Parts: sequence; C-alpha cells; structure tokens
Amino acid sequence: MLSEKSTETVRATLPAVGAAIGDIADLFYSKLFAARPELLRDLFNRGNQNAGVQKQALAGSIAAFATHLVAHPDTRPDVMLHRIAHKHASLGVTREQYPVVHHHLFAAIAEVLGDAVTPQVGEAWDEVYWLMANALIAIEERLYAERQVLAGDVWRTWTVVGRTEETADCTTFHLSPADGAPAPSFKPGQYVSVQVELADGARQIRQYSLSRGPRSAVHSITVKRIHGPAAAGPDGEVSNHLHARTATGDTLRVSAPYGDLVLRDSAAPVLLASAGIGCTPMLSMLEHLAESGHAAPVTVLHADRSPADHALRDDHQALTHKLADASARFWYEAGAEPGDGEGLLDLGDVPVATGTTAYLCGPLPFMRAVRAQLLAKGVPASDIHYEVFGPDLWLASA
Repeated sequence: MLSEKSTETVRATLPAVGAAIGDIADLFYSKLFAARPELLRDLFNRGNQNAGVQKQALAGSIAAFATHLVAHPDTRPDVMLHRIAHKHASLGVTREQYPVVHHHLFAAIAEVLGDAVTPQVGEAWDEVYWLMANALIAIEERLYAERQVLAGDVWRTWTVVGRTEETADCTTFHLSPADGAPAPSFKPGQYVSVQVELADGARQIRQYSLSRGPRSAVHSITVKRIHGPAAAGPDGEVSNHLHARTATGDTLRVSAPYGDLVLRDSAAPVLLASAGIGCTPMLSMLEHLAESGHAAPVTVLHADRSPADHALRDDHQALTHKLADASARFWYEAGAEPGDGEGLLDLGDVPVATGTTAYLCGPLPFMRAVRAQLLAKGVPASDIHYEVFGPDLWLASA
C-alpha cells in the first residue's frame, strides 16, 4: 500500500490539502471541462455540477481515501472503492480516462497550493492518486468481466414497452431489449444508467434503481420528475425529458445493471426503510423476498410527503401481504390515513427482530436518523446498509 515515506508526507500535508480540497475540486473541474467539454455534455451530470454536489463528493472521496491510508496503511477502504466502481461501471468509465483526470487534478493541486507542493509532496500525493485509481480500475474491469462485456461497453438499446403513472411526479417505465435478446440478470437493489439526448444535443446520463424483482419479464425504472425550486436547484434535465417525451414504443440507451447495495441471500430478518423515491430499490428487494418465500420477519417502513406522493404504495402493501411474517408502516407529513404515522419516521414502537439486516434508501438526513435509531435498538452498524441517489456525500464524509 502507501509507502512509509509517502505516508509521513501525506500525514503532514493532509490538513492543508483537506482545507483546500474544495478549491482544488472546483479548479479541477474547470480545467477538465475546458479541455474536454464533451465530458460535461455526455458523461457528467450537469445538474450535480451546477449544484456543486459532485465536487463535494470528489473532494470528500479523495480526502477519505488518503485519511484511511494514513490511519490504516495495510488496508484499503473497500466499501468506498466498490461503491464508486459500480457507479463508474454503469457509466462505462475505462482505464484510459484516469490519466486525463490525473493531469487536470494535479494541475489544480499545484495551482491552489503553490509552493507548498514540493517534489516530495507531489510524489506522495501522486502515489495516493494511483493507488486509488488502480484499485478502481481493477474493480471496474472485474465488474465488466462479470457482465461479459468489453471495458466500457455497457450500453444497449431498450424499447419502452409501457409506462405507468404512479403519482403526479413519478412514472414507471417498463423496458425490454430492443434486439429481442434476453434481459441481463440483476440483483435486487441494483440500478441502471439511462442516457437520453436533450434538445441541445447533450447526451445526459442518470442512474435509476430497478423497481421490480429480478424474476420480472421486463425491467422497470420508476422516475421522479425533479422540480428545481423544490430541490433547491435546477429542474432535472433527464427526469423531465423522460416524463414529457418518452412514450411507449420509444427506445432508450440503458446500461447493464450495477450497484453494490443488494439484498443478501440470507434467512435472517430484514428491515427495509425508505423515504420518497428511495422506495424503488426497496420494492425490488421486497418483491424478491415475496417471490422466494422468505420466512423470517420482514419489516417495511416508508416515509413520504403524503399518501398521494407515495409512489408504488399499492405494491408496498400487496408484496408485504404475500410474505409469511411481514408488516408495513408508513409515515406522512400530511394527509396521514388511519393506521399511518404522522410526521417523520419513528422506530420508537417498531419491533426490530434480533439478527435483522437493514437496508436504507432516501435523503441523507433521513438515513442518518434511521441509522441512529437502529443503532439505539441494538442493530450492529455492520448490518445496516444504504443507497444514496446521486453523489455519495455521506460515505465521502464518513
């Protein structure tokens, strides 16, 4: 792993680099997109770039990786690396792109830190970068091999064979391979990337969880239309395009399924907690549990703005009823019906079986709150798993 000499240099300079990492990330992306504008147009999420969250995630992941190497020089932060690698694989990232990132990132580091970047400092952080990059490359190439595709060749054309309006702002698109070949297998909880061509010619990509179980004859994604003001940012380019312009019979470019938050093959009790559109990977897991006859207790928890905003509510209830020992509880900020909770999800009176494995998906404040409640109920941290939609600001800051 990190050499002893570089470990001492990184340890000494980590506070300075950490303090400047936001400025470094800003400058890095400016340099990268000036030199390679097609990356912003056709690979990176322009919404996340405008909101600054991708920059935060990059900065946080580099700092977290370096901090781990210094604290645990003989190990790697594999959870973080695998999560990033799955995202990269679903986008078709290849090893050839890492030297491009290196060039612009280190130019930004040198410009921001100036004379503080001595040859020794530069060499130490170069070692950090390539340890992280080569680890990601190895994982990504293994993920491609498991899918039996060439590195980066993850895209196929799919036909929209139906669409279901779940709520005013959530629509499920049912997809089947346009060439008639079998749909690729996936694990409950995984996602696909979807690429659409927008009015300005940009081919933007977004990732959506598969919302049906893996035995379904078609793949389904449930897309929430993002309204900018409500999300404290711009309107969602891809979500609004899909809602307004994608009809049955149209085609989409869709990646192979990836994602490291997957339902474990276990007979243990399961807890599925979600908020908003975070219900989608949970529904895939729930359908699989129902279809496989899971006998241990299953606790289904969901929080939303109102019953009318709760996408796939009927599926939540119907699939829960199919299980031998399962219960579902819903919380709503407004319009709660008899039997529903009011306000935020509260585990206070929710029994959690011994040995439960928990899966969480929703906004970061929601997942932090639910995780804290689960820990307080005695669920080990190692048995609590989560999925973040968009750049992973939780893991990068952990």
